[in-house]
Amino acid sequence: MASWCVRAVRQSYSVLASPALTRAPPRLLCTATQQKNGPGSVEEAEKTEQSTADNVLTEEKGQLEEQLKEMTDKYKRALADTENLRTRSQRMVEDAKLYGIQSFCKDLLEVADILEKATESVPKEEVTSQNPHLKNLYDGLVMTEVQIQKVFTKHGLVKLNPEGQKFNPYEHEALFQAPVEGKEPGTVAVVTKVGYKLHGRTLRPALVGVAKAS
Repeated sequence: MASWCVRAVRQSYSVLASPALTRAPPRLLCTATQQKNGPGSVEEAEKTEQSTADNVLTEEKGQLEEQLKEMTDKYKRALADTENLRTRSQRMVEDAKLYGIQSFCKDLLEVADILEKATESVPKEEVTSQNPHLKNLYDGLVMTEVQIQKVFTKHGLVKLNPEGQKFNPYEHEALFQAPVEGKEPGTVAVVTKVGYKLHGRTLRPALVGVAKAS
């Protein structure tokens, strides 16, 4: 019986002393491995990790800079488009103020033409104090014509009577060309109908005859 107890104690001691139960913890094994490999391997691993992190950061920095450049370019374009739109809108408003009456002015030009023809058709030799009725009529026509021209000038409407001036296709409309003595070629020899400009813009070109070389 005593020998059996001794054998049981020995078997228990052998089990407790086996390598599976006396294995070192992972941290100790890792430390042992690092010590086995030496400090140079640890430094190389750290350098590799640092290099990889630097490459990732550099790539992300480049992407962010590219996005910033793209957004800045879009912002500048949007700002330029907004400024152009504002400038065009302001110009349209100003043009509407200046030229919004041009249709009305064109209608008034016909009245001015009739008034001018009526004044020119009155025989000047008969406009005397001996003929007071005709004289009063003529004076009234002249005063009305002067007044309507003042109104035209007040609103930026200016008469074009280019006789003797150089022919300008933007202000004159040539009806014919003919050699005219005493007139240089290319100049306006005859004005059959005066023109008008509204704030510097030709509203109606003057109808003219242009002198040419004989």
